[in-house]
Amino acid sequence: MKRLTVVAATAAMVAATLATPAQAEPAAAGSAAQTEYVVLFREGAAAADAQKAIEAAGGSVIKVNTDVGLATVSSANAGFADALRGSAAIEGVARNQSIGSVPDDAKASAAVKKAVAQAAKNQAVEKEGRGGGRFTWGRSVKDEPLADLQWDMKQIHADQAHRFEQGDKGVLVGILDTGVDGSHPDIAPNFDRRLSRNFTVDLPADADGTEIDGPCDSDPDGSCTDPNDVDENGHGTHVASSIASPINKLGVSGVAPKVTIVNLRAGQDSGYFFLQPTVDALTYAGKIGVDVVNMSYYVDPWLFNCADNPADSPEEQAQQRLYIAATQRAIDYAHARGVTIVSAAGNEAIDYTKTNVDSGSPDFAGFPGQAPRERTIPPSCVSLPSESEHVISVSATGVSKRKTYYSSYGNHYVDVASPGGDVYDTPGNTRDISKATLAAYPKALAVANGEIDANGDPTVEYVVKDCKGSTCGYYQYLQGTSMASPRAAGVAALIVSRYGKRDRDRGGLTLDPDKVEAILKATATRTPCPNPPAFTYTRILPSGSTVTATHTCEGGPWDNGFYGRGIVDALRAVGR
Repeated sequence: MKRLTVVAATAAMVAATLATPAQAEPAAAGSAAQTEYVVLFREGAAAADAQKAIEAAGGSVIKVNTDVGLATVSSANAGFADALRGSAAIEGVARNQSIGSVPDDAKASAAVKKAVAQAAKNQAVEKEGRGGGRFTWGRSVKDEPLADLQWDMKQIHADQAHRFEQGDKGVLVGILDTGVDGSHPDIAPNFDRRLSRNFTVDLPADADGTEIDGPCDSDPDGSCTDPNDVDENGHGTHVASSIASPINKLGVSGVAPKVTIVNLRAGQDSGYFFLQPTVDALTYAGKIGVDVVNMSYYVDPWLFNCADNPADSPEEQAQQRLYIAATQRAIDYAHARGVTIVSAAGNEAIDYTKTNVDSGSPDFAGFPGQAPRERTIPPSCVSLPSESEHVISVSATGVSKRKTYYSSYGNHYVDVASPGGDVYDTPGNTRDISKATLAAYPKALAVANGEIDANGDPTVEYVVKDCKGSTCGYYQYLQGTSMASPRAAGVAALIVSRYGKRDRDRGGLTLDPDKVEAILKATATRTPCPNPPAFTYTRILPSGSTVTATHTCEGGPWDNGFYGRGIVDALRAVGR
């Protein structure tokens, strides 16, 4: 999940200095008095009636998704929300995050953006129907030069599964993330530019001039409106590679090395994911025939959304109710159109089924004077999208198959487990970068972050280079439930490839997402709770200090809070 691998001190300090932007275009000059809102139409209401109500209340629609009935609206009317709530065509209205503009004096912005990117690296390595039995003859994953570093592929038997199924080009996997580097040589063969879309725009700063994504000219592509084949964060590229890097004698292989990757960018460079882009990306996925989507994020600004938490103001409660309803509508829309939806379980190292304390939300100022604060979170509150209906929630395992120290968990919350990496899952509980997971990394980011030298060779332990002739690819070690989720999504893509039927309406293959989920769970390797179920994690940090934490697993061998129905198994899923 974005910003979800274990946070190093540097990353936390940088993140604390950032306010969070809106998903719409930067505000035009002279629009300082405007306030932005998200408006959810009542189900069954005509979009025209909802738009009339918005205009009557003094609002102007910036962006609208008529499939879900969600609009981003700007208004200078201080009473806009109250006026609109009385409309029969409107279900909910809430203030959105502030829209910023490009600052005139952006001279220090590049350094800040680089610091955020470097913090993410520190953070990543520190925490975070076809006939059965038919062989797919061709290259083996063992041909890949970095295959020996992919312990994760071996854990879920993906390397063995490739004898039976490597995926079908007609199976589309949508990457709802920070973008995908479609030019990366270990992604390009499976990347579909025609179908890929960018649903958001980089936001240099908020209305107060506080850095968010950094200035447009500091981006590797020099633009705030990125093309549909660019990733200026690295997270989405790692996810895409984990799912579908081809077997091409370069670098690594993905779990489903012959499926097609579609970039559905919904996340900012800074790692924020806002409501409108995530909803737009999901509905688009349903329209174009995407078979599986991976969502390694939560929808900002609330880690947990509560309908009636007394710790929140009425306005904040209204916002969270709207987010829950709008996200579920988008998920229902995609699910009804054949999309299997896979999501990361979270890296907070907490049991989602218990009462918890959240001190990081809201993670941007949506309302005047609003800032992150400590809130008591009852189990009735939900994290989006991982706790939405029709979503497969994935916890993370380390090389020993234990649940990782950072992975969140919960009986009947976690559906399945998958390799996400744990650099402290070692005999001496000391840090070992090779126990994270390895996947593709955009070269432009490696250059911008000073992670490769003038000869193109890595200067840091978490970046790896591999070349085939004059073609070189870069790869990075990351860990987190963000990395576990795409490996489960890759197995889901193999399931659709093997058992799917021809989609007469949109081409390719299709398989009911409920059937995909049933096969994924039925073929997972049953993994019981530890004995005793209260497991204590010990980490000896590079500084020499020792950190311990105890997590308690509830449930039986067939379904429990650490592993759900078990660790996904690609071989069992398709090799029968």
